[in-house]
Amino acid sequence: MADRDTLPLPLEVRDRLAELELELSEGDITQKGYEKKRSKLIGAFLPKAPGKGMDPSVPHERRTPVTPGSSSRYHRRRSSGSRDERYRSDVHTEAVQAALAKQKERGKMAVPMPSKRRSLVVQSSMDAYTPPGEEHIGLQDTSSGSEEEGSMQGEGTPTSSQGSINMENWISRAIHGSTTSSTTSSSSTQSGGSGAASRLADVMGQTHLGKSENHSTPPDVTGYTTDSIQVERPQGSTTASRATPKYGNAELMETGDGVPVGGRVSAKIQQLVNTLKRPKRPPLREFFVDDFEELLEVQQPDPNQPKAEGAQMLAMRGEQLGVVTNWPPSLEAALQRWGTISPKAPCLTTMDTNGKPLYILTYGKLWVRSMKVAYNILHKLGSKQEPMVRPGDRVALVFPNNDPAAFMVAFYGCLLAELVPVPIEVPLTRKDAGSQQIGFLLGSCGVTVALTSDACHKGLPKSTTGEIPQFKGWPKLLWFVTESKHLSKPPRDWFPHIKDANNDTAYIEYKTCKDGSVLGVTVMRIALLTHCQALTQSCGYTEAETIVNVLDFKKDVGLWHGILTSVMNMMHVISIPYSLMKVNPLSWIQKVCQYKAKVACVKSRDMHWALVAHKDQRDVNLSSLRMLVVADGSNPWSISSCDAFLNVFQSKGLKPEVICPCASSPEALTVAIRRPTDDSNQPPGRGVLSMQGLSHGVIRVDSEEKLSVLTLQDVGTAMPGALMCVVKPDGVPQLCKTDEIGELCVCSVATGTSYYGLSGMTKNTFEVFPMNSVGAPISEYPFTRTGLLGFVGPGGLCFIAGKMDGLMVVGGRRHNADDIVATALAVEPMKFVYRGRIAVFSITVLHDERIVVVAEQRPDSTEEDSFQWMSRVLQAIDGIHQVGVYCLALVPSNTLPKTPLGGIHLSETKQLFLEGSLHPCNVLMCPHTCVTNLPKPRQKQPEIGPASVMVGNLVSGKRIAQASGRDLGQMEDNDQARKFLFLSEVLQWRAQTTPDHVLYTLLNSRGMIASSLSCVQLHKRAEKIATMLAERGHLQDGDHVALVYPPGIDLIAAFYGCLYAGCVPITVRPPHPQNIATTLPTVKMIVEVSRSACMMTTAVICKLLRSKEASAAVDVRTWPPVLDTDDLPKKKPPLLYKPSNPDTLAYLDFSVSTTGMLAGVKMSHTATSAFCRSIKLQCELYPSREVAICLDPYCGLGFVIWCLCSVYSGHQSILIPPSELEVNPALWLLAVSQYKVRDTFCSYSVMELCTKGLGLQTESLKSRGLDLSRVRTCVVVAEERPRIALTQSFSKLFKDLGLHPRAVSTSFGCRVNLAVCLQPHRLGKLADQGTSGPDPTTVYVDMRALRHDRVRLVERGSPHSLPLMESGKILPGVRIIIANPETKGPLGDSHLGEIWVCSGHNASGYFTVYGDEALQSDHFNSRLSFGDTQTIWARTGYLGFLRRTELTDASGERHDALYVVGALDEAMELRGMRYHPIDIETSVIRTHKSITECAVFTWTNLLVVVVELDGSEQEALDLVPLVTNVVLEEHYLIVGVVVVVDIGVIPINSRGEKQRMHLRDGFLADQLDPIYVAYNM
Repeated sequence: MADRDTLPLPLEVRDRLAELELELSEGDITQKGYEKKRSKLIGAFLPKAPGKGMDPSVPHERRTPVTPGSSSRYHRRRSSGSRDERYRSDVHTEAVQAALAKQKERGKMAVPMPSKRRSLVVQSSMDAYTPPGEEHIGLQDTSSGSEEEGSMQGEGTPTSSQGSINMENWISRAIHGSTTSSTTSSSSTQSGGSGAASRLADVMGQTHLGKSENHSTPPDVTGYTTDSIQVERPQGSTTASRATPKYGNAELMETGDGVPVGGRVSAKIQQLVNTLKRPKRPPLREFFVDDFEELLEVQQPDPNQPKAEGAQMLAMRGEQLGVVTNWPPSLEAALQRWGTISPKAPCLTTMDTNGKPLYILTYGKLWVRSMKVAYNILHKLGSKQEPMVRPGDRVALVFPNNDPAAFMVAFYGCLLAELVPVPIEVPLTRKDAGSQQIGFLLGSCGVTVALTSDACHKGLPKSTTGEIPQFKGWPKLLWFVTESKHLSKPPRDWFPHIKDANNDTAYIEYKTCKDGSVLGVTVMRIALLTHCQALTQSCGYTEAETIVNVLDFKKDVGLWHGILTSVMNMMHVISIPYSLMKVNPLSWIQKVCQYKAKVACVKSRDMHWALVAHKDQRDVNLSSLRMLVVADGSNPWSISSCDAFLNVFQSKGLKPEVICPCASSPEALTVAIRRPTDDSNQPPGRGVLSMQGLSHGVIRVDSEEKLSVLTLQDVGTAMPGALMCVVKPDGVPQLCKTDEIGELCVCSVATGTSYYGLSGMTKNTFEVFPMNSVGAPISEYPFTRTGLLGFVGPGGLCFIAGKMDGLMVVGGRRHNADDIVATALAVEPMKFVYRGRIAVFSITVLHDERIVVVAEQRPDSTEEDSFQWMSRVLQAIDGIHQVGVYCLALVPSNTLPKTPLGGIHLSETKQLFLEGSLHPCNVLMCPHTCVTNLPKPRQKQPEIGPASVMVGNLVSGKRIAQASGRDLGQMEDNDQARKFLFLSEVLQWRAQTTPDHVLYTLLNSRGMIASSLSCVQLHKRAEKIATMLAERGHLQDGDHVALVYPPGIDLIAAFYGCLYAGCVPITVRPPHPQNIATTLPTVKMIVEVSRSACMMTTAVICKLLRSKEASAAVDVRTWPPVLDTDDLPKKKPPLLYKPSNPDTLAYLDFSVSTTGMLAGVKMSHTATSAFCRSIKLQCELYPSREVAICLDPYCGLGFVIWCLCSVYSGHQSILIPPSELEVNPALWLLAVSQYKVRDTFCSYSVMELCTKGLGLQTESLKSRGLDLSRVRTCVVVAEERPRIALTQSFSKLFKDLGLHPRAVSTSFGCRVNLAVCLQPHRLGKLADQGTSGPDPTTVYVDMRALRHDRVRLVERGSPHSLPLMESGKILPGVRIIIANPETKGPLGDSHLGEIWVCSGHNASGYFTVYGDEALQSDHFNSRLSFGDTQTIWARTGYLGFLRRTELTDASGERHDALYVVGALDEAMELRGMRYHPIDIETSVIRTHKSITECAVFTWTNLLVVVVELDGSEQEALDLVPLVTNVVLEEHYLIVGVVVVVDIGVIPINSRGEKQRMHLRDGFLADQLDPIYVAYNM
């Protein structure tokens, strides 16, 4: 409990201790043995802890005068380390060491070290940061948990060397101990670390998190074993075996769904998985309902937690305020009295930075100058008739910290002029942290004039014209310089009006709240005077005493003692500016000696600095001091500074009873102060409290292992004339029990009266009526809340345990920011972070507060060191406070926002953290350990049996989800093409009947016609190609031919050439000339898998296939024969092939799915013709129509619309290759406008190109005559959930160019059926229904219900709502049903299930290499398990639902809308719920402006989020907390790994869909070259 060093230990014991420490450091004995022997040795000398309760009469030996022996030891230790020793208490450091040692016994904590790209490492650690302040004494102002300068910092005494040895030993064991370093992880070169990191990683693989006794359910990451992963690969892929160094799509394609295990990343993730299998905190019982069946767990009070048992407290009364007869009736009257009767008496001496007296302000000068200021403000601003300021107006005081004299003159000038001074800090720059908020305060106070000094005025930033610019958020101010030489003398007859103190406002003191907003506390003149009287009485001030003031004189204790009370008593103030303290921390002690000062006002930081710097100064004598006011003595951590200071300076004449901690707050002014007594038999009170008890709000003298304790010193008793009580911090202000912590409230004349202009907040703070247990107010007078948490101990002594502002309520327990800072700082060694630059705050994520710790890292610390330190801080805080840290971030030195006095600007830091602009260089997130209120994982319910659910068309009370397009049989159409079973016959018929009708027109990038084909031209060209196939290719009918063409007319001719020759065509996207290495293997693979007997292509691509690059990428000798169709034979074929059986193959459609699987489907002639007919009927296509097509023609609906539809329906297709849009983004829309097209088809990637590329050009396009008003339908062809945000922004953007908002719609197709839905309701038919209503095809569903496979419609904008757009209208002849993918039973309307389709144009099966079609056969012929069990359905592999819409179609029927939610393969099962990657990705992309793209996937039940960063690499780490927060908040999921990569790393297929499985394989094989990888704990 006591400072260990104050114990006079016998010499031999000390020698033995030193030997022990040596043995421990050399590893001869274990930590446990060391501790056992050590406690045995010194046990006899430790004072016994006082009994239960707070015993103020703690035995006095604790303050033993320091014996020469122990003091010399103290010095020796002091000088040996240049470590910054602040905020320290030995006891606490030992507690932290012990807590860490305990963790060590439980096994080390496994925290995989994040990987960082080299450039990032170098940059963050090597930048030439200048360390804040001077290193040797660490003078950077240490403000931790609060906004004020240096609040609570300093406090600390040096750490024992023994402590640091333990710690270093602990680390060295952690790193070098029994490590079985596996090869997988030791290749950690890229993490910017050495093998040590990976060794650490491996050792740490055996940890426990939390207490191992709690056998709670581990998180569900256990289902992973290495051997359970199957890697599927199509055979025949030669590329899989070779590892190409760069990450590219094709090379990964073969791993299919497989997961290569091994590689550095996997080892780390594996370790993370192992860590997360450890038992977590105890399971929580009850739930609260978050308006839904998803229940967030709510922390239930532990039945064993300590409860307050004491009696209800009584309000404590301070002594009478004894009015002394000669006390002045007001402060101005006092100034007048001293100014006239003792004008020569010194009032204030200011110092320069060398510590020489700069200037002495006498009472005479103060009086004369204040009058001059008063006169000039009132009479020289504005005109005689219209003065600028009148009595009662507010005036800003802007004075630097080194000019107290000018400030004092201005302050008293305002009092004399009956104006209200508002002292504020000097704004350094236009965007100073927090200065905007000060501006708001000035604005709300109606300030128009700012008083300042000459020097300050010159130093303010000026515009080019020399005027002071308006600061951000500030009102327009007139700057008024108060130096005497600028002012005119008041006339003889003018005299200020000096009244007795009344209820007018005297001054406004600003206060910064927890959220950064600034409030003005108004203090009345009577309160001002009464406060001065109360201070005079309690501090025993007498006339002409000398007082040394180190505090800020503009507010708080510095203002009250150094500017106000001093004048009332005609005292002499020696003011020490902060700038002098920086240069010479001993200056205040030297001034006390020099002036024989009786009183000094300091913060614990100043005591600490003096300790660090005193180095045996011979001539220090502090015997003149009768009172040392410790302004932040209420901070629990100030006690160690006070003790250490006394320890050292007791030998220099400092008396123990001189140290007087006080407690104050802006609202209640001085709350309590320890009186300077001469009676040294009455030692000060001490309380050693259990942190565990404090977190539950009760006072318990610590009994446990003395680990987590908080030692408090008293701050004396209530002020004279005041009544004090303690009320519960939240809810009704009810009196606390005697053993309960609460907020102190004070009833006194001497407090603030209101927050200026804020009546509501004023009522809650300044007009509180505390209640007793029966609910009756304890007094008729209102109390003021002080914002301080504490209790009143025996003898009326006040103890403060923290501030309301620093309070964080986590899981129902209260923690104080300052305590957490102290624990973090007690984790030695301090080589990595700066003592005073630590901020602790809480953010709300998922209905609870989460603790965030941000510290400034020293520039010379390595990655591993910092990471080590971070992981130990987490353990220490967990061990001592039993609370998890949600996020620990290190930022480069000097980068945290500062308050004007150099402390950390807490709310600004929090703001930067939340908006992602803090730019940390190290981040460790621990959501797995902290977040204990996630909803219960969902248990799947067994399905109800068929008998109980099927009644007609109802499934358990819901309409069965089924729908169909129009019936083909009943549709009248004069369709000539129906006579033909085969497309080749349709083409021949068209070539005969309408030979010159143009079917196809191809545009180039300039929008000119590159080529066109009429019916007869296409027919002739196809004939020649058929001849070539027969003669040069020697093909039989039924052979497969790969068509490798760029999008265009050659492709179409080659397709019909194959049909004419009886061959089966396969369209293949040609390799990209700039990227052969990754695109050519895909081509090769499709050619091989499709068993193509030959390839047809253009001369250019032929050359490409034979190039050097090509032979480097694939084995060119194994290509089938390649035919060049640019060189066609002249003659006609002898006979065209006449197909006989319409069920034979027409063509194969190959594509790579989003999961990276290559699948080819078989399209028969019957299906192809049915498909074309269905599209013709749906889109009303006939020969006189023109359709613009901007799609990739290689697979799915894109291919059908590009190659087949025109031949079947006879309409003209204007073909626009999407690749041309990269050169000219306006190409497609210009073509649509120029050809007056009514129907157009495009893909999402085309739409995105237009939205991004033309966003700023709509005006210029309009002037070029671009007009989209004729477009009736613009259909996006896709195989995914409609991208509603993209279609909406496209519609909005081009609305000005005439695009009808309802023209844009989407289609839906999949592998088993290339188009299920297509084409919206025709605009023409809609017009009579009025198009003013909202788009009827969008619904909002509850995202949480969707995870449970339920569909619940909600209002737009409601929380957790997800907008879904209908996927177009169901095609004629298509039937749809929604089935349960597991049980294959039909589902009701309100369920999410797999979309099954039945139609004439379903594909007839997969064409795969392994004749293993059993696996997928049910994709094409499934039957329902009950209900209609006869129909054969194809399973689309997509989840969706059907809704009856209110909208009728042309024939007056209401139509059923199909909503596609996502692919079944892509959906992720996490915590028993079904998540769609796109939803998580949408949330993530929204969180930060620099995230351009995102992809998520799971690996062994861990959620991995990959984000592309568009910004500097310094921003990479900002994204980690933001991503983690948003996924928790919106999806109730914990992100396991966050990977930040460069733009373009997330692979996208030709349809613009993300290839998440390729990405996963690339990540696991370590091919992404990520900027940063964070492993969340």
